[in-house]
Amino acid sequence: MKDKVFDSLQRLGKTFMLPIALLPVAGLMLGIGASFTGDAFVKTYGLEGILGHGTLLFKILTVLKDCGGIVFANLPLLFAVGVALGMAKKVKEVAALSAVVSYLMMYASLTSVIDNILDIEKLREVPGLIGSVLSFSDTMNTGVFGGIIVGAVVAWLTNKYYTIELPASLSFFSGVRFVPIVSAFAGVVLGFVFGFGWPIVAKGIAGLGVLVANLDVFGTFIYGYVYRALIPLGLHHVFYLPFWQTAMGGTAMVDGQLIEGAQNIIFAQIEAGQPVSYEAARFFSGLFPFMICGFPGAALAMYHTAKPERKEDVKGLLLSASLTSILTGITEPIEFSFLFASPLLYFGVHCVLAALSFVIMQILHVAVGVTFSGGIIDFLLYGVLQGQSHTNWIPVVFVGIAYAFIYYFVFLFFIKKFDLKTPGREDDVQESKLYTKKDYLEKKEAGSFDQRSADIVEALGGKDNLVEVDNCATRLRVTVKDGSLANEAALKATGAAGVLIKNQNVQVIYGTMVPGIRLKIDEYLETL
Repeated sequence: MKDKVFDSLQRLGKTFMLPIALLPVAGLMLGIGASFTGDAFVKTYGLEGILGHGTLLFKILTVLKDCGGIVFANLPLLFAVGVALGMAKKVKEVAALSAVVSYLMMYASLTSVIDNILDIEKLREVPGLIGSVLSFSDTMNTGVFGGIIVGAVVAWLTNKYYTIELPASLSFFSGVRFVPIVSAFAGVVLGFVFGFGWPIVAKGIAGLGVLVANLDVFGTFIYGYVYRALIPLGLHHVFYLPFWQTAMGGTAMVDGQLIEGAQNIIFAQIEAGQPVSYEAARFFSGLFPFMICGFPGAALAMYHTAKPERKEDVKGLLLSASLTSILTGITEPIEFSFLFASPLLYFGVHCVLAALSFVIMQILHVAVGVTFSGGIIDFLLYGVLQGQSHTNWIPVVFVGIAYAFIYYFVFLFFIKKFDLKTPGREDDVQESKLYTKKDYLEKKEAGSFDQRSADIVEALGGKDNLVEVDNCATRLRVTVKDGSLANEAALKATGAAGVLIKNQNVQVIYGTMVPGIRLKIDEYLETL
């Protein structure tokens, strides 16, 4: 049962990456549009002539802002599609279409239940539990949770009914045509269920948010620690998403509208030209010091402690991983480079330092948000460009410099003291490298451009051992028949920064190049 739950959570977390991958692009549009059209920015830099209301540039940037905003406004629908697409085993395109239909039906059903069956205002006046629950703010906003539930239900229906055969008189509706039909009815039922049950669920979610808020810096520390500790399991998306997108992350009134979720609050405040709430930003601001500065310090320590003959070998790997962390905030390649060398260094030192970073940023009232992760692009857009008076971004620089030194010397001490086998210190002499475009072209010219795909498949136990091959932003996620057949050393030799094998689930961390690697594996498998 424990393994099944873990597997289900992994699969669910993986499906989040498709809609989450949209956030950097949408956030870039929203950030640039909102930043350069904000009254505070225009007045501060005296740009009324080119960016004032009514100017051509103002109108263009407003379009950009609206286009970015529409993605965040429709995240629940996008999550419904992403979850259905990711969890459906076959006919994924049918699952995606069915998710759209089901979500629209759910939303219409929920709205109609509220308008025509429930009299919310009267129910709020009822003494006792019902009135107390319904008196809490906007309890009928299911948010991304609604989308995730719809997507999961549609995926289950797809897997169950995509091969169904109906009687001859109804045979036209058999198979894949039946899936969107049954999904539509499921959406209607979910709308009824949400209409009557969601207020209680919403009250519980909000209660968790209040609990975290009441714990103050201790709650922030727990959030930061758990967030980083779940990275190796790939379950961190499941953990942080409710804080970002639901009342667990807080609620706020912005321009007379109730906003739920830390990320939504920050974006609404930026669009309204208001100072950003550091209470909402405490779920984000702590990322910047260790992602932009801390990890490069750790990478430098690993480079300096590498064997002399291996320094050139690992320099490119550590530099690439560091730049990825600095620019995009994607940290798995560098985190996995020391996770397996020393779990104590990861969970006992790094996770604690990361959690303290969140606490320090909260204490200093830093209010810098993110779209995806804590890289320098988000820091510039949602910190620097918003202005010191709106985000108080300057302390990030000083704390970041301190974290660079802390990570460097702490890692240097642990690696030398405990002789940790970080990159370049391994006992084997296998080359530690990530494949480059040059490598690809050389292999292609030699007629063996799919050699790495062949090596990966072989290291996973061969084609017959593969059940499903998928990926998220940085990891190859593979379901195999027999996990004991997966060869960790051979997988690392293909350029992986880390490998996690748990029963039938194998995660191979390649970093941001993983989508291309997965596509090449798919192409290779088709030739077998």
